[in-house]
Amino acid sequence: MGSASNGGDEKVVETVMVGRYIEMEREGEKKTVKSHLSGFLWHGGSAYDAWFSCASNQVAQVLLTLPYSFSQLGMASGITFQLFYGLMGSWTAYLISILYVEYRTRKEREKVDFRSHVIQWFEVLDGLLGKHWRNVGLAFNCTFLLFGSVIQLIACASNIYYINDNLDKRTWTYIFGACCATTVFIPSFHNYRIWSFLGLVMTTYTAWYLTIASVLHGQVEGVKHSGPTKLVLYFTGATNILYTFGGHAVTVEIMHAMWKPQKFKAIYLLATLYVLTLTLPSAVSVYWAFGDELLNRSNAFALLPRTAWRDAAVVLMLVHQFITFGFACTPLYFVWEKAIGMHECPSMCKRAAVRLPVVVPIWFLAIIFPFFGPINSTVGSLLVSFTVYIIPALAHMLTFRSASARENAVETPPKFVGGWAGAYAINMFIVAWVFVVGFGFGGWASMTNFVRQIDTFGLFTKCYQCPPPIPPSIPSILPAPISSPYPTNTHNYNASIAAISPSPAPSPGFSVHDLLRRHHRHHSP
Repeated sequence: MGSASNGGDEKVVETVMVGRYIEMEREGEKKTVKSHLSGFLWHGGSAYDAWFSCASNQVAQVLLTLPYSFSQLGMASGITFQLFYGLMGSWTAYLISILYVEYRTRKEREKVDFRSHVIQWFEVLDGLLGKHWRNVGLAFNCTFLLFGSVIQLIACASNIYYINDNLDKRTWTYIFGACCATTVFIPSFHNYRIWSFLGLVMTTYTAWYLTIASVLHGQVEGVKHSGPTKLVLYFTGATNILYTFGGHAVTVEIMHAMWKPQKFKAIYLLATLYVLTLTLPSAVSVYWAFGDELLNRSNAFALLPRTAWRDAAVVLMLVHQFITFGFACTPLYFVWEKAIGMHECPSMCKRAAVRLPVVVPIWFLAIIFPFFGPINSTVGSLLVSFTVYIIPALAHMLTFRSASARENAVETPPKFVGGWAGAYAINMFIVAWVFVVGFGFGGWASMTNFVRQIDTFGLFTKCYQCPPPIPPSIPSILPAPISSPYPTNTHNYNASIAAISPSPAPSPGFSVHDLLRRHHRHHSP
């Protein structure tokens, strides 16, 4: 590079040119009705598309478990952690976007063409910091996305059960696993335009349904708001919120789908601000209405009465979880394609076929660990803490540790955070906080809670947190009742049997007195 001014001009030009391939190709195309329709529904690469993708992917099924987290944390801590982790997540998403633009600019200076190659986070780490960072990033990112996909399948089964309980949740997991496998036909995040938009509409409806339905329902009789009561519950709830605002493990793939990736910088923050307008009112209102009852019901749908509005919310969340499954699983498809040399294959049918093996372990894990709610906290503490908080902060500090790297950086930290010194201070705070509170205390609490779920329900449980079955009524097998010589407390026993029986009344010809008389006849000396 020449002088500082010339270097700055060169960086500006290169930054503007980053990621313009798809846009330039489309600018030269002749517009037809088919291309207009395809562009409207399918081909999305604008900043608006990225915003919809981030907002839609960020909230997902966690919307239904945040009231459960509030019952563990208490109202004040629940609100505080949402604001705190929302801001922290936006900062680390910003760091990832800076590192992506830095990596891509360096590669394009070397004339590397990314027209048929999707850049991923582990490749950014490889290009900037070397193979050891690549391996660590690949391990954490793939494991997190694997369990993120598992959580979506568990959520599908948990939600549909509240509409149709003729099948247990495990059977519903089999069914939705097959449905979600169809995401192998979606080429990349560039093709999620209509799905991202619809996904955000669905979560918006569900969030405001939870809010309004809870307020109209009012507080249950004797409602208690005891939280926080135990450290295990407190840190479990906190790591669930850490997971909520740690949905940017797919940030690089979303940026790569943009026509102008450098516009991403503030998108995640704006998406987080919108998501807070959904998560705060819904979590606060549901916790206000039901209080400690949520400690045993990790899915908010379980406590609200069944109405057409609730059924609509369940159906919409089911569709949205299908979309979020695709968001979480698509980067895994890319990694698998690259591993077997099929990533740049022009045939989408062949790529879809080779992607199918990725769905099998996700399906299997969802059947083994169907613990809706507790699994979110476990994934948050052990995987999200490193994948989207600690590793990006450390990678940013190490990438720009030298004066020459900071001087030639494509993007510099904003002045309102204090420039490079302020960025380093924020990064060090995030690493320390998330490692101690998120991974340390959160990991201990969430694993303790997770093991407790295994001890209570067991692996491969058919119906996690399902209501216990109502005892069936005793069949009518004896003659008509006669008067009983036994004490009057047998009438109380009859009344208790009638109270728990789902049948309107005992069938003619049967009396508990007959059973007692028969028992007395056969057992008297």
